[in-house]
Amino acid sequence: MNNKYYKRSHISEAKFRHLIKCFSLDLTATETAELTGISLRSVTVIFDKLRHHIARWSEQSARIQGIIEVDESYFGPRRIPGKRGRGASGKTIVFGIFKRKGKVYTEIVPDARKKTLQCIIRGKVAPASVIHSDGWRGYNGLVDVGYDKHYRVQHGQDEFANSSSHINGIESFWSYAKRRLAQFNGVSKSHFYVYLKETEYRFNHRNQNLYKILLKKLREEPL
Repeated sequence: MNNKYYKRSHISEAKFRHLIKCFSLDLTATETAELTGISLRSVTVIFDKLRHHIARWSEQSARIQGIIEVDESYFGPRRIPGKRGRGASGKTIVFGIFKRKGKVYTEIVPDARKKTLQCIIRGKVAPASVIHSDGWRGYNGLVDVGYDKHYRVQHGQDEFANSSSHINGIESFWSYAKRRLAQFNGVSKSHFYVYLKETEYRFNHRNQNLYKILLKKLREEPL
C-alpha cells in the first residue's frame, strides 16, 4: 500500500492522517488506537518514530536573535529532603533559551555551571541580542564574551520583575512543559529527550495548525 507519509506501511493514508490528527491533539497512544482502529503496538511505534523526527527538526533551528530569556529547570522525581534548587538530586537539568514573542530552544545539560551554559548561549544566541536572566552565577561574564546587553532579575532577593527585565516567558514554558509531561505518569530518562523536544515543538507551533504542519513535514521526510 502506497503511503507518502510512512515508508513501507500497511496503513492507508486516510488512517495515517487520522492518526496524525490524534497526535496533533495530544491524545495518548491508547486513545489513538481506539479511535483509528490501528493496533496499540503500531501506534506506539509510529508515535516514537514521529517524536524522533520532531527532535531532529527542532535541533535544526536557526541561531536566535532578539530579546532573549535564558533559564534552567529541573525535571524528575520529587525533591529529596534537604536537596533543593540547583543542587537538587536525581533531577534532569534542562537549559532553555526563549525569544520573546517567539520560539523556545531546550537542551539537556549535565550541570548548570558557567562553562556549560555559556557554551550553549554562544552557539545559539547572536551577540547583538538582549539577554535577560536571573542572578545565577552561571550567567556571570556574558558581557565579557560579547553580549553587551545582559540584564538580570534577582530571584534570590524576591525580585521577579524589574521593568522589562524578567524571565516570565521561559518560566511560562517550564510550567507548560511540566504540566504536559505529567500526563505520561513519568517519562524514562532514555525517552525524556524526545518527549522534551516534542513539547518544545508543540509550544513553538502553539498558534498554528500542528496537524497541517506535521503532514507537510512528513511529505518531505516520511517516517
